[in-house]
Amino acid sequence: MVSKKQKKQQESMNSRLKLTMKSGKAILGYKHTLKALRRSKAKLVLIASNCPQLRKSEVEYIAMLAKTPVRHYSGDNTALGTACGKFFNCSVLSIIDAGDSDILTAETKE
Repeated sequence: MVSKKQKKQQESMNSRLKLTMKSGKAILGYKHTLKALRRSKAKLVLIASNCPQLRKSEVEYIAMLAKTPVRHYSGDNTALGTACGKFFNCSVLSIIDAGDSDILTAETKE
């Protein structure tokens, strides 16, 4: 059972993500996210809840080396892909430019 607070946070995250996809720049996918982290272009990394543990730990480790914050998306990879406005699953997403969205600053407050 999902509480009202968790549902509200999920909806606010989805709206921020939608605005980022519209006005900013984001990269979907595991391999492209690792490349962006190695080049220090990623400003934030989102990982879906059902991402495999080995892949999740690898992304977290490389993000730690790149000093990039990692956020765990509460939905699964289907919900993350849908929140981005895509019709496919996405387990890892990196944000290069937030655009008009406050996703980079708002996530540290919650």
